[in-house]
Amino acid sequence: MGEKLGPYEILSAIGAGGMGEVYKARDTRLSRMVAIKVLPEHLASNAEARQRFEREAQAVSSLNHPHICTLYDVGRQDGSDYLVMEYLEGETLAARLRKGPLPAPQALEYGVQITMALAEAHKQDVFHRDLKPGNIMLTKTGAKLLDFGLAKLARAEAAPGADQPTVSADLTAKGTLLGTLPYMAPEQLEGKEADARSDIFAFGAVIYEMLAGRRAFEGKSQASVMAAILEHDPPPISTLQPLTPPALDRVTKTCLAKDPDDRWQTARDLKRELGWIASAPESGSPAPASFTAASRYGSLPWIAAAVALIALAIPAARHLRETPPPETRVDIVTPATDSPTSFALSPDGRKIVFGAWGDGASRLWLRSLATTAAQPLAGTEGATVPFWSPDSRSIGFFAGNALKRLDLGGGAPQTLAPAVAGRGGTWNAEGVIVFAPSLSTPLMRVSATGGTAVAVTTLGPQQRGHHAPFFLPDGRRLLFYMPGAPDMAGIYLGALDGRAPTRLTPADGSGAYLGGWLLWVRAGTLVAQRLDGTKAALTGEPVTVAEGVPVDITLSRSAVSAAATGLVAYRTGGGSQRQLTWVDRSGTARGTVGAPDATLDAPRVSPDGHRVIVGRDVQGNVDLWLLDGARMSRFTFDPAWDTRPVWSPDGARIVFRSHRSGSGDLYQKLTSGAGVEEPLVASDQIKTAYSWSADGRFLLYSILDLNGDVDLWVVPMAGDRTPSVFLKTPFREGYGAFSPDARWVAYQSNESGRPEIYVRPFVPPGAAGTAAAATGSQWQVSTAGGITPAWRPDGKELYYLNPAGAMMAAPIAVSGATLEPGAPVVLFPTRIFGGGVDGQQGRQYDVAPDGRFLINMELGSAAAPITLIQNWNPAVKK
Repeated sequence: MGEKLGPYEILSAIGAGGMGEVYKARDTRLSRMVAIKVLPEHLASNAEARQRFEREAQAVSSLNHPHICTLYDVGRQDGSDYLVMEYLEGETLAARLRKGPLPAPQALEYGVQITMALAEAHKQDVFHRDLKPGNIMLTKTGAKLLDFGLAKLARAEAAPGADQPTVSADLTAKGTLLGTLPYMAPEQLEGKEADARSDIFAFGAVIYEMLAGRRAFEGKSQASVMAAILEHDPPPISTLQPLTPPALDRVTKTCLAKDPDDRWQTARDLKRELGWIASAPESGSPAPASFTAASRYGSLPWIAAAVALIALAIPAARHLRETPPPETRVDIVTPATDSPTSFALSPDGRKIVFGAWGDGASRLWLRSLATTAAQPLAGTEGATVPFWSPDSRSIGFFAGNALKRLDLGGGAPQTLAPAVAGRGGTWNAEGVIVFAPSLSTPLMRVSATGGTAVAVTTLGPQQRGHHAPFFLPDGRRLLFYMPGAPDMAGIYLGALDGRAPTRLTPADGSGAYLGGWLLWVRAGTLVAQRLDGTKAALTGEPVTVAEGVPVDITLSRSAVSAAATGLVAYRTGGGSQRQLTWVDRSGTARGTVGAPDATLDAPRVSPDGHRVIVGRDVQGNVDLWLLDGARMSRFTFDPAWDTRPVWSPDGARIVFRSHRSGSGDLYQKLTSGAGVEEPLVASDQIKTAYSWSADGRFLLYSILDLNGDVDLWVVPMAGDRTPSVFLKTPFREGYGAFSPDARWVAYQSNESGRPEIYVRPFVPPGAAGTAAAATGSQWQVSTAGGITPAWRPDGKELYYLNPAGAMMAAPIAVSGATLEPGAPVVLFPTRIFGGGVDGQQGRQYDVAPDGRFLINMELGSAAAPITLIQNWNPAVKK
């Protein structure tokens, strides 16, 4: 480093191989970066190495093309020869393929560029003879062809004399194997003459690998690879990647023909073929064959016949081009799920991840679209709203009050950032994840390796939150959904730079983007409409894709996903229904309350046991509804979401959270319906009421800040209603519950690394010992994880859910100022909404005065299948 080769100052090493070393250098005369390939001194005496090095210089010097690495200079210093070339920033195709296959549009783009470079080289009678992913550089301006060290200069070798290259005939003689084995044409393996069609064979192997994610010819030894090249055809790409356009199967099959005469005869013809496919990627139509008549037919009569056939074929060809292949739809059956919208196609279109029940818990499952089997993903219990990394090798999801990442190559999930109740995420190629950490927060961004999350959007007045982000292909702009009043709710277009978002359309939930089209759901209909990114507006008329597509309003998520390869997935039906069900201590069902509904949330039984209040969504708005026997009546009417109710001890009032002020504030209302809804606690943070002390004096609630921290607070319900902290630690505490005598508070905390149930003494604000109560005695009740505690009416037991969603009971004994929890026991399994992993969905059960449990139970019917659309072409009116 620091040495000079002529005017070139060496800056750093780029790479090394058997035939040379490559360095980054600075041209001191022109102040530009260059790449220098050096033939080390120990190879300078090797005749073959010198010949190959000189051959590369001669070959590249004759070529000038935007997709061929440019040669600037040649030199020799201190016994070392060197080439000075264009410095390229990017990665080789080989490095990119280690991350997985390329989407078809991207592979086509690179394929066209490579064939353009080959066409130029062949025009100059230069045949590469070592085309492979390692010799193709992917840069910001496209693909660049490298390393012509084995190139054959046809003109120079055909014309003897003074212009003959100073290269031994041995290097290019017949019978000499030149190239890299998996990409060598049969004639090269047999030591025959190599020409342009040998490069076309190698190109076929390269584009096959780009699309399929595996080599065209594989084997356990060199001999078996050679046998595969000489004797076998690789499986069609479409059998490995079902959505590959049929025309690409035909193109690669022709490239890889064993007989050179059966291949594409020129790179220019091949380029035109790929360009045609790329111009209509959504159709996947087979392209008409291109051919050079003079090369196939040697006499004028044959040429005349060919011209006549072409004339007859033009109308048919035009018809084929204008008529795309028919759209096909295939169903994927999944296990029962409590989150029917939690599924996502991988960007490469090869896999799908979805949430479903199994072994008593809800978790993520992974299925390859080439198989019929799905596998549960360990460590994803309770996960919701999964999303993919751009390379389709990792999955992001929300569980345990956090945003997490699971690498499919192995290892346990990693926690990236706090997210108390995640509402969706998206991941760009630069390693940035944008996510919605909870119900009422702006979108945040964080590195895909974790770190501090920072806000991307800003909540405006009356805005409840920003949910379900989805990056556009540029990785800078993104779609997101904003719930709210009808004139505000919808899908918005925002950006990482924080510019003011633009509302694109009203919608019931999140959207997806594919090939210039926005897909979203309105009134149960999945529609698509052109998105003009420049104007930030939808254009043209919407096209119906499917009917009966649900939206999970709790997660703001529509049951639709799309892959960059052109695949669309959606689910129909109302999703899993919930039923408020009475259950006794043995787990036996003892009746129901109300009718089944897919949106029931957080039921609470009145102190006299005769009424129930529950959250319910009607036409996209969540309100509270009272159930009194068979009668159901609406309790709140504001267009903002009203959720998470708590009864007063006398049953006369209900406290609830409302987003009508733009953040989650607490309100109270008389159960008679008389009077106005009175604000109780207001601030910029999200608040959730949990428990009202039996003496009516205090309300226990939590505060969630933008960092994802959750702490417990208490507010007096009479006199000076000044809130005060009950418990504030570096951990997340929630779901506080007063004991029946108001001496103790049970709560959920993750201080051990997972949610567990604890109990602390309660000392009223202002009373002696408040500080001691906040930092003093604490007893852990659960022993293997637990969420959402509730007391037995006599205070002698504490109930909670274990990670499998089973109802647990722990005996509680009190001796003076000491509480003694006993060993927890399992009472019965539940099919409770939200499962039992982290409580992100809130407490979905309550305990009646007579000891019965009211459970918001999933009915457990089989989930509707996920439908996959292939050859989706919204431009064709259905």
